[in-house]
Amino acid sequence: MGRWAIAVHGGAGIDPNLPVERQEEAKQLLTRCLSLGIAALRSNVSAIDVVELVVRELETDPLFNSGRGSALTEKGTVEMEASIMDGTRRRCGAVSGITTVKNPISLARLVMDKSSHSYLAFSGAEDFARKQGVETVDNEYFVTDDNVGMLKLAKEANSILFDYRIPPMGCAGAAATESPILMNGLPISIYAPETVGCVVVDREGRCAAGTSTGGLMNKMMGRIGDSPLIGAGTYASELCGVSCTGEGEAIIRSTLARDVSAVMEYKGLGLQEAVDYVIKHRLDEGFAGLIAVSNKGEVVCGFNSNGMFRGCATEDGFMEVAMWE
Repeated sequence: MGRWAIAVHGGAGIDPNLPVERQEEAKQLLTRCLSLGIAALRSNVSAIDVVELVVRELETDPLFNSGRGSALTEKGTVEMEASIMDGTRRRCGAVSGITTVKNPISLARLVMDKSSHSYLAFSGAEDFARKQGVETVDNEYFVTDDNVGMLKLAKEANSILFDYRIPPMGCAGAAATESPILMNGLPISIYAPETVGCVVVDREGRCAAGTSTGGLMNKMMGRIGDSPLIGAGTYASELCGVSCTGEGEAIIRSTLARDVSAVMEYKGLGLQEAVDYVIKHRLDEGFAGLIAVSNKGEVVCGFNSNGMFRGCATEDGFMEVAMWE
């Protein structure tokens, strides 16, 4: 029997001026999700089941950008995506273009368990959901007043807004003069992707990972980011489980999640060394973060952005919820 460990994230790249009450809400949500996962692991629930359980909780709360509260497309609708992976046999499932499924992570799990495929998208994924009898809602369920307002700002700025939780004065034009740090060409003060994810290793040494997101505010219809892409936003193997967040295009180019496992396997690096290596050498000029666990019960969070919503816990009693360095 080994040691269990768990980590959760709510996005890399945080507005330095994020209101204190919003910071506290994020910490409370991450703490609640960690506690949910810890209780399950203490009851010997498997890693893959804990990942699904925790991400469902994150999708249900509108605070972060997944499930209810997802970012809006250019047409004011929600198109969600998610992926999950079981490292034991490297089984995986992913979905994109989800518009009615209440919990996309569970649909991704069903793709893995109940289909002969690894990835379903748009109408095909929705048809599969109906056949599987998963809970569905009208697209309006996912839309919040905050997001409607931020979409209006994004359209007025003729831009994609990454952080749609900041006050109206933080629109692209105003923020451009306040911060010299850019991500995807946009000022850091308007960048906070807020994708969610969870990684778990259970007492049997089984690693699993899952990631879920609504994407970018004012994104083009049909845009797919890194979150549903196995090897980019999500990856799990016999050695580790990884979930990424940040600049989707940079994560895709670097196959960031897979690279953590690859350098552990091919270079013989430990988990901390592997995370440090890929964050430093694989992102080029991109900004991102990730959470990772190893089959030895280790847990690591790494990022090169100005912060990342994150929390982690281990069987020996360690627990941390943090945002900044």
